[in-house]
Amino acid sequence: MSPQPQLQGLSRQAREAKSWPFEQARLLLERILRLRLSDAERDLAAALFAQGKFAEAVQTLPALARPVIFQCGYGASGLPHMGTFGEAARPTMVRTAFRALTEDAIPTTLIVFSDDMDGLRKIPDNLPNREMLEADLGKPVTSVRDPYGEYESFGAHNNARMRAFLDGFGFDYSFMSSTETYRSGRFDAVLLKMLARFEAIQAIMLPTLGEERRATYSPFLPISPKTGRVLQAPTLERNVEKGTIIFPDEDGTLTEVPVTGGQVKLQWRPDWAARWTALEVDFEASGKDLIDSVRVSNKIVRALGGEPPEAFHFELFMDENNQKISKTKGNGLTMEEWLRYGTPESLAYYMYQSPKSAKRLYFDVIPKAADEYLQQLDAFNRARADPRAAAIDNPAWHVHRGAPPEQGSPVSFSLLLNLVSAADASTKDILWGFLERYIPGATPRTEPVLDQLAGYAINYYEDFVKPAKAFRAPDDKERAAMQALVAKLQALPAGADAEAIQNEVFEVGKDAGFEPLRAWFSALYEVLLGQSQGPRFGSFVAIFGVERTIALIERALAGELVAA
Repeated sequence: MSPQPQLQGLSRQAREAKSWPFEQARLLLERILRLRLSDAERDLAAALFAQGKFAEAVQTLPALARPVIFQCGYGASGLPHMGTFGEAARPTMVRTAFRALTEDAIPTTLIVFSDDMDGLRKIPDNLPNREMLEADLGKPVTSVRDPYGEYESFGAHNNARMRAFLDGFGFDYSFMSSTETYRSGRFDAVLLKMLARFEAIQAIMLPTLGEERRATYSPFLPISPKTGRVLQAPTLERNVEKGTIIFPDEDGTLTEVPVTGGQVKLQWRPDWAARWTALEVDFEASGKDLIDSVRVSNKIVRALGGEPPEAFHFELFMDENNQKISKTKGNGLTMEEWLRYGTPESLAYYMYQSPKSAKRLYFDVIPKAADEYLQQLDAFNRARADPRAAAIDNPAWHVHRGAPPEQGSPVSFSLLLNLVSAADASTKDILWGFLERYIPGATPRTEPVLDQLAGYAINYYEDFVKPAKAFRAPDDKERAAMQALVAKLQALPAGADAEAIQNEVFEVGKDAGFEPLRAWFSALYEVLLGQSQGPRFGSFVAIFGVERTIALIERALAGELVAA
C-alpha cells in the first residue's frame, strides 16, 4: 500500500493517543525495534523517530523496510459472518494506527488466511446437494465439491464469497489459502523443523489434551492417498532425514508420506504456530476464549525458534440473553440483519468500542450504535479546525481508517424512528416530505447519509417498533400537562426552532410538577408514540410539524391512539 497523506504528520499525536489501537500500535513498534535491530540500531532509530524522520530511518535501517505483518483467519467451511468482519476490522484499526505512528513509512500488510485445508466435519443445514457433500465429508474443503456448482470446490466458493465480502467493506488485505500455502512449499521448512522437533511439540501439546486423545495425538494430520480425507491418525514412525511420517490409513494399511508439499496439514494449534513462524506474523487479534490456545501456540513458535506475534484479545459478543454467540446455535445477529437496519460504519463503530468488554450483539443495540457513531463523526468534524484536538482518538478516525467524511447526518437515527412512527411512514418519500421542510434545500442527493438512515429507520420500525407499540392513556396529571402543552405550542411564533420548542416542553413539565423531569418525557413517548423512550421532543416537533403534533396530542387525549 502506498503512503497516504492523511496518515502522515501524526506521529507526535500518535505517541500520546489513548485509544486502544494506538496503545497496540506502540507495543507493536517496540516489538519491531526489539526483534529487527541491534542495540546501536535501536538508538539510531529512536533518535530519528524523535525528529519525525521515519522515512530516513527506513532508508538507513533496511530491516525496517520489511513489511509488518498483521494476520487474521477465516474458517472456509462456512460463509463470512459477523465474526469475519470483526476479525478484519480490529487489526485494520491497529494497522492504521501503526501507520500514523510511523508516518506511514514502514510498510504493512494484512494477511487474511483461509483455513481451507481443514477437513469438512459437518454439513451446514442450509446447503443443497447434501448427498454429494456426505460423500466428501472429511476431505479438505478445497477438495469438497461445490454444492452450488459455481466453483471448482466448496472451499473456493466460500473463499470467493469471503473476498467479495471484505472487498465490499473496502478492506485492504492480501489473501492466502491454506491449501495453496501447504502445496506450494511455503510451509515446507517449518514442517520439516516441526518433524525434527516432534517430541518437543508433543511435550507442549499432550498436557493440554484428555487421556484418550493423548494416546493417539500427532501434530500432523495426514491426507489419505486413497480417500483424500484429512485423518486424525497417530504418527507411528518418523524419518527426519527423508522428511516423512508413517501412519495407519483408513483401511489400516501402514502408509508413508512426506510432511511437505501438502501431503499433511497440521492440527490447528500447531498450524497456528507454524503459520506465525513461516509468515513471520507480527500481530494477531483473537477472542478471549482463545487465550489458552494462544499460549500453547506461542510455546510451539518458540520451540520452532520463532517469536510469537503481538497478541490482542477481545471479549466475545453475547446474545439477547447474555449467552455467548455461537455459529452452531445461530443466536445473536447476522451481518445481513445488521446491514438491514444500520450502516457498515455503525457496525465498525460497535466493533471498535470497548473491545475488552463483553457486549450484547442484538437488534436493540443498532439504533444506539448508529447515533453514537454519528455523534462521534460530528465531534471529529468540529475538531478538524482545532490543531490541539486529539482527533485521532475519536472512534470515527478509526472507523474510517484515518479519513472520516466531512458530512454526517443532521437528523439522528432515533429521531427518524420516531418520525416514522408518528407519521406512519412506509416509504422514504413520505419521510423526505417532512425532512425537506425541516432542512431547507435538503434532498437525498445533498444528504446521502440521512437518506440511507431513512431507509434503515423504516426497516427497523416495521420489524421491531411497530409490532411492540403499546399506547396508554394519560393519567389526570399527564392529561392536564398535555393540554397545557397544546396551548404552548399554539402560542409559538411561526418558524420556532427545535430549541425554542424544547424549552416550552421543559417549562410545561416543570410547572406540572414532574419529578424527575424525565417522567414527563416518558409520558409523552408512551402516550403519543407507544414506546418508553425517544429523541429530544423539541426536535421531533420541529420536523413533524407543530400543527401535526397538536393534532397527535389531541388524538391521544381523545383516546383514539389507544383504541387503534
